[in-house]
Amino acid sequence: MRRGVAGSVTNRSDGAVEAVFEGAPAAVAELVAWCRVGPPAADVTAIDVSEEPAASLQGFRVS
Repeated sequence: MRRGVAGSVTNRSDGAVEAVFEGAPAAVAELVAWCRVGPPAADVTAIDVSEEPAASLQGFRVS
């Protein structure tokens, strides 16, 4: 939210993490770059990025 990005991050049952970001292209790109590394305890092996039409998301949810 500090970056003006809306969306969600969800821990899936298969161990993967699904993230949806919507906002200014530069802010979204910054978050995607961070996802390639993740937080200190993360073991990021790969990420898949796909673009979809904007959905006018508001707020940010983590579950």
